[in-house]
Order: sequence, then C-alpha cells, then structure tokens
Amino acid sequence: MTSKPMTIAEALHQATLHLAALHDTARLDAETLLAFTLERNRSHLHAWPDRRLQPEQQTRFNALIERRAMGEPVAYLTGHREFWSMELEVTPATLIPRPETELLVELVLQRIPPGAAGCIADLGTGSGAIALAIASERPTCRIIATDRSAAALEVARRNAAALAIKNIEFREGDWLAPLAGAAFHLIVSNPPYVSSHDPRLNSTEIRFEPLSALASGPDGLDDIRLIAGRARQHILPGGWLLLEHGYDQGEVASQILTGLGYQQVSNHQDMAGVNRAVSGQWHGSRQESKVG
Repeated sequence: MTSKPMTIAEALHQATLHLAALHDTARLDAETLLAFTLERNRSHLHAWPDRRLQPEQQTRFNALIERRAMGEPVAYLTGHREFWSMELEVTPATLIPRPETELLVELVLQRIPPGAAGCIADLGTGSGAIALAIASERPTCRIIATDRSAAALEVARRNAAALAIKNIEFREGDWLAPLAGAAFHLIVSNPPYVSSHDPRLNSTEIRFEPLSALASGPDGLDDIRLIAGRARQHILPGGWLLLEHGYDQGEVASQILTGLGYQQVSNHQDMAGVNRAVSGQWHGSRQESKVG
C-alpha cells in the first residue's frame, strides 16, 4: 500500500481492496481501523469522505491494515471490543469476547432476579466480560471472577474501574482454586472447548488469541469435565452451573452434567439457533463452605 496521504474515501477504498481476498468483513474492518486511527467514530468517515489524511495518520492506518491482512484480529489492533453494550479493553492476554457468549449473561439473569443478594462466580474471566455484564445488571449481587492469568486479571480490573463497577472481586488462580471454602448461588464459565487437534487453531485468526483460553484436550471437553466435577463443592443447594460449549458439544456436555448428578440439565441456543450453553441445577451434598 502507498504511503502517500489520501482522502478518507480513497484510503477506505484501497484498504478494502487490500483486505477483500482475505476477510469477508473487509469494508467494516477498514472503516473500524480508520476511525480508530483518526480517533473518530465511523459516521465521521461518511460525513467527510474528501478530507485528506495527515501523513502520520496515513502511515499508522497502513500499518494497521497490513497487520489485519496478516490475520491479527481487529479487537487486538484497536484494543477494544463491545460486549453487552459495554466497551471493554482487550489484549492478547485475553480471549476476544464473542456476541454468542452474551447468552450466558442472559441465562444468569433469568436465574438471579433483580434485587437479589446472590453470590456468583465467573471462572476464567479473561477481560471480565461476563462478570462485568452480570455485575452491572445485578448490582445487589456479589461477583467473584477468577483467572489463572495475572495479565488477564489486570485487564479485567481496568475494565471494572473504567465502568465504575464495584460489586466484583478478582482472584488469581486456576478455575475454582481461588474459591476454597466458598459457595455460590450460581457458577458460570466460558471455558476452552476447542479440540487440541483442531486445525483452526493454526489456520485462522484465532491463532493470535491465548491457546490456553481456546483448547482443552483431544475432544475439547477436558475443562468442562473438570469444572463440572469440582463446582459441586461450591454450589449452594438449588444453585446453578452454566457453561458455554462448542456448537457440536451440547449432547455430550449435557451427559457430563447428568452423569455428575446435576438436575434439570438443559441445552440453550444462541441467536443463530446453535446449541451454545448447558445448564444444570445442583441439589446434592457438598463440603461445608461459606457463602462467597
């Protein structure tokens, strides 16, 4: 791509052509990256198509387009991603929140009524997307979010501070390890569920995301099995476990929960009609634990 400054319209046209063969979101990507470069919203691009870029803006935009052409996700290039109408910081230390994961938030809100003083755990919180969405919708609840990655938790803490959400606590550790001695009305997680043999881990832009947040054993279900098994010691009687899973894992995920003694086990579809989450209610015994 040329380094000569162009108009907004010219820059968008050239960038879209450059990305078209690689991404089916070429025009949207180009607009998002140019708006980010100019520190404006996308409507500005349409309002001022003949405005010429400054040389440093052109150089920066070209560099972003080249990185996008190599497959780097737009969210990592801009450092932000929207989730549940919240603008979140994301970095390569965190998984990029997906729209389909908002289903988990909806399922939590269905089970925890407004005004409730429940205690909820979000396991593997990453950028904090799920935990922050729940905390914002249920301010009378206490949310504890865990992650093994200190770098991810720093991002989550910054997001909580930026959104002024205070009914949330972040703890470092693997899955339920930071929750020793505590019990919850609901535990939710979007764990890794991609098979470690899946070629997509190397052939698409998800290779830029942390592998530990994507892959989970030969069938992709290692972490779902682990969480479902150990969560039983941390769920209050009548409480719920909610887990996201892969598009073709609904039946097996349900079998895992049923086999572990969960009741009212159900699969739930996302906006595309794809089985995306499993829920189960726990009524069995557990070790003596304090709430939260």
